[in-house]
Amino acid sequence: MENKKKMDFNIIKNDPTDGHRGFGKGSLSLENVSPVFVDIEEGEAFVDIGAMHARSTVEKGIKFLPNKEEVKGGKPYWLVWVTIDRNEEGPYYYGVTACEMTVNREIRRGYKSLPEHVNRMDKSMKGHIIVDHMDEKSKKVLGEFLKNHDENIWRHSSEELKSSLA
Repeated sequence: MENKKKMDFNIIKNDPTDGHRGFGKGSLSLENVSPVFVDIEEGEAFVDIGAMHARSTVEKGIKFLPNKEEVKGGKPYWLVWVTIDRNEEGPYYYGVTACEMTVNREIRRGYKSLPEHVNRMDKSMKGHIIVDHMDEKSKKVLGEFLKNHDENIWRHSSEELKSSLA
C-alpha cells in the first residue's frame, strides 16, 4: 500500500467562463472529475488520474474488447467517476457513477464498455448517483474511501449518496 503513489482528487478551480456569457458558456469541465478504481478482490480503492484518457496503471498495456466472455479469468474492477462541486457549505461529492471493468494481465486483454464509461462520466458530471449495480463489499470500500479522503466533503454530500454506499 505504501509503495503505491497516492493521488488526490482534482481540485475545483474558478469558473472557466469567469461570469461572461460568450464562448464556452454551458460547456462541462473535466477539472472537477476524478476516476477512482475499486479493486474488488483486494478490497481497496485508489485514484488514478490516468484513467481520464484510458492510461491508468490498470489499463496500460491492455487491449480492451467489447465482449466480456473473451476475458475469462480476469481481475474485476469498478471505475468510479467522482465529481466534486461546491455549494454555500463548501465542496461535496456531486456525482458518483460506477462502470465495470475486467483485466487479464496474462493475456493482456480486458473488458470494458467504452460507451458506458463515457456516458457514466457524463452522468457523474451532471450530478447523478449510479452505484446500485455494484456489489455490497465494493460499495462499502468506496464509501469508506470517499469518507476518509475528506470528512467535510463527505458530510456536505447528499443523503442519497451516503445511503447508497452505506
